[in-house]
Amino acid sequence: MAAEASAVPGSPAWWASRPPTPVHRRGRPPVDVGKVVDMALQLVDEVGVQALTLRMLADALGSGTATLYRHFASKDELLAHVVDRILGDVRVDPASLEGLTWREATVAGAEAFYDTLCRHPHALPLLVEQVPVGPNGLRNRERIIGLLLAFGFSVDLAARAFTAIGHYVVGFAIQQHGPGAARPEDRPQLLDFYRSLDPAAYPATAAAAEELTGVPLREEFRFGLDLLLDGLEHVRKAT
Repeated sequence: MAAEASAVPGSPAWWASRPPTPVHRRGRPPVDVGKVVDMALQLVDEVGVQALTLRMLADALGSGTATLYRHFASKDELLAHVVDRILGDVRVDPASLEGLTWREATVAGAEAFYDTLCRHPHALPLLVEQVPVGPNGLRNRERIIGLLLAFGFSVDLAARAFTAIGHYVVGFAIQQHGPGAARPEDRPQLLDFYRSLDPAAYPATAAAAEELTGVPLREEFRFGLDLLLDGLEHVRKAT
């Protein structure tokens, strides 16, 4: 019990101590855990992680904080479920992957992941606090690694590919869409700044000013993903 109590919410030890399905503990009124997590994610989308409180969540649910504490010992526990809820939104229809190459299937999965993260920009910092090993995180990991193994990747390369692609997608999403990220409307100002630099001191930056500020984010995302997949294809053929 002491080990369970000390496990950090969202950590492997913490998830290992969770029941396989949410437990509706005794209490009046009863609460649907899934509904609570859905509302928590909605509030994170609206006000951000820091501003969210259990009191705010209880008010939105028409409940009380005591009811929430029967299911979540802390806000951190709730947020661990929120992260897994986000990962549950990453859906790729298996039928849509039939007949695709490993690369095409991987692009479909990476873009689905990226699109999901873009819908929840305020929650993005939560994705880097811990390795996502909740039920949905595990399912996604199993699906992607299994797909790569089915295409002849070695276990070692499939594991490394999964990690590299995941880090790229999450990192790109946080940098471009997370709290404090530059807005598309800021690009003209950045372009003007680059153009104002002394071309003798910054000749390369001055020459690339348009490209540094004018590439659409989706195109930029796909360019980086393709570079990563090019490298994986090279390694796959060499092994």
